[in-house]
Amino acid sequence: MFLTLVAAAAVIAALLYRPLRRQRAVREVLDAADALEARLRTARAEIEAVAGDEGRDPVGDAMREMLRQRLWLRDHGRQASLNQLGEVRASIDAARGRIEQQLVQIEQARLN
Repeated sequence: MFLTLVAAAAVIAALLYRPLRRQRAVREVLDAADALEARLRTARAEIEAVAGDEGRDPVGDAMREMLRQRLWLRDHGRQASLNQLGEVRASIDAARGRIEQQLVQIEQARLN
C-alpha cells in the first residue's frame, strides 16, 4: 500500500513538473528574444554610426530571424517539445552571439 502511494505521488509529481518545465522553457525563449531585440536596437545604432545605412544589414537579418522565432513560438509553442523549445532558444542565442561578434569588430575598427 505504501509503495503504491509513493508510486502514485511520483507519477503525479512528474505530471505536474512537466508543465512547469514547459512554461519555464517558453519563458526563457521569450526572455532571450526580448534581450536580443533590445541588443539589436542598440547594435543598429552603433553599426549605422560607423558604417552608415548602406551595405549588408546584419541587424535587420537578425530582427527577421527573431520575428520568425516569435511567430513559430506563437503558432507551435503549445505543442512544441522541450527539445524544440531548446533549439529555438539556441537559435536566438546564436543570433545574439553573431551580433556581439560584429559589435566587437566595429569597436576594434573604431580604435584603429
